[in-house]
Amino acid sequence: MNIQDNSRYHQVHARSLKDPIGFWGEAAREIDWIEPAKKVFDPAMGIYGRWFADAVVNTCYNALDRHVLGGRADQVALIHDSPLAGTVTKFTYSELLKEVQALAAVMVDFGVVKGDRVILYMPMVPEAVVAMLACARIGAVHSVVFGGFAAKELATRIDDATPKLIFSASCGLEPGRIVQYKPLLDEAIKLASTKPEACIILQRQQQACELVAGRDHDWAKLRRAALAAGKAAPCVPVSATDPLYILYTSGTTGIPKGVVRDNGGHLVALKWSMFNLYGVAPGEIWWCGSDIGWVVGHSYIVYGPLFHGATSIMYEGKPVGTPDAGSFWRVIAEHKAVALFTAPTAFRAIKKEDPDGKLIRKYDLSKFRTLFLAGERADPPTVAWAEAQLKVPVIDHWWQTETGWCIAGNPVGLGMLPVKHGSPTVPMPGYQVEIVDEAAKPVPAGTMGSIVIKLPMPPACLPTLWQQDERFREAYLTEFPGYYKTSDAGYKDEDGYLFVMGRTDDIINVAGHRLSTGGMEEILASHPDVAECAVLGVHDAIKGEVPCGFLVLKAGVSRTAADIEKEIVALVREKLGPVAAFKLAITVARLPKTRSGKILRGTIKRIADGEAWTMPATIEDPKVLDEIGEALKGRV
Repeated sequence: MNIQDNSRYHQVHARSLKDPIGFWGEAAREIDWIEPAKKVFDPAMGIYGRWFADAVVNTCYNALDRHVLGGRADQVALIHDSPLAGTVTKFTYSELLKEVQALAAVMVDFGVVKGDRVILYMPMVPEAVVAMLACARIGAVHSVVFGGFAAKELATRIDDATPKLIFSASCGLEPGRIVQYKPLLDEAIKLASTKPEACIILQRQQQACELVAGRDHDWAKLRRAALAAGKAAPCVPVSATDPLYILYTSGTTGIPKGVVRDNGGHLVALKWSMFNLYGVAPGEIWWCGSDIGWVVGHSYIVYGPLFHGATSIMYEGKPVGTPDAGSFWRVIAEHKAVALFTAPTAFRAIKKEDPDGKLIRKYDLSKFRTLFLAGERADPPTVAWAEAQLKVPVIDHWWQTETGWCIAGNPVGLGMLPVKHGSPTVPMPGYQVEIVDEAAKPVPAGTMGSIVIKLPMPPACLPTLWQQDERFREAYLTEFPGYYKTSDAGYKDEDGYLFVMGRTDDIINVAGHRLSTGGMEEILASHPDVAECAVLGVHDAIKGEVPCGFLVLKAGVSRTAADIEKEIVALVREKLGPVAAFKLAITVARLPKTRSGKILRGTIKRIADGEAWTMPATIEDPKVLDEIGEALKGRV
């Protein structure tokens, strides 16, 4: 079909590709520069060129100081809502600035200077936001390590980043349990060959910890002393191309891949995205339901909303169980959020617990305008359920840790395009996205291939990996010359809509036929009794691989699992044909996930194939893997 729309998207995107210097130069006017760029893009710098190469700026100034000076001093900047701790805490822009100035002064007292690395191993507490902004204020490079990582993974990141200082806490909170952070930190420092000079520890009232004499310092005592002495560190000017942070990609083995984010491009792209993509105005209340340990949390809990002068909600809780499947609606209603950005997994969990949406109707969601989903593929049944229940646009969008912001989405601020279920819509300005074959040749519409992005990447995307330029080239730029390899597979339809069907290694080869597990998952998820599913290729002596579907059934389903499994097999045969060779559907009580909600497909596959596997560092509940092993007995 030929889509007609009133969106400004097509002209804006075309201009961004035809005149990137003019486009991003104009977007850069929204930022307060110490010295603006004379050259918006320098193709001779870095591996594929650098944005705003000669500019000087400070990220923290743009997040806080300029809003305090510009009339937003008394506007709430950050709302910390923790059903796990039973608290709601609010910080105005001036209050947040005061906290950041004081902590930055403490860091300076510890000898931290521009370019030094600082690791944060923190739960979802406001002090983590303060620490990130304090690093940015003095030009230190922060590296937030997700609280779900165990000691060994933290140790590898300490060795790679070589931090002068580490911020951590006594504990994190999960439904029904307290997660001790300090023993994991102590073990990581023991394992690491690089030792930090000092650790600043937040003692949470739910559980305190022992401090190591000479190394560990009490956060609250340092804060009180700095505030009492009136200490306030000024903003340090940094080059736009200096690193703001390093974020290690999750699930790495050996030497981790440290994605570098620079200051200038990050400021420009994230500020541009808050209205043009998300449709949020300065002063409005925005909620990103991620964790600060992930890229989404960096970009849209901390930086994007504050650059924009919005109010950001930080949530320490779960979509279900804190206390029920209505927790998201309580937060939206209580704080009057206009938009929520979360993962599809959260909605599948809510849908499973409250399939009729009864809890949604308990709350006043009149201010709520848009739901954004990202982090994994948004399956059409979940999107359709959310649309029907919430009566607002449900926008899937797609991006990566490496890019720092959206690659493909539906730009609310430019005028929404028609939604197509299963598609994150279209490439955002600055991104020229192509579908290519193994020879890097573009393929026709509707044909599956590798998704690549034409170089140069737009602002905010990684310029390299931390101290690993050659590895950056090999991992991302070599296989498809002139392009960045996303390692995702998919296709574009005749309207230019992108369909991301899964990681390249999620394309399974069944007797020579390349089949998308994402496409099969769509079919499984369409069955009325299925709450959640995962499809992966398991080893087969004859066909090489055959697909295996894992099903989690909705609460209250009275029919037998065996009957539903037979229906699923028939459904795949009907929708996809016998070429899929889909004969195996296995019902399980739950799927193994990371603490951020991603399904651990690789681990399930290794268990199914009888291969050696290791416990993933970020797994939410290790017992699930035993359940998967039991369910597979006699089936594969």
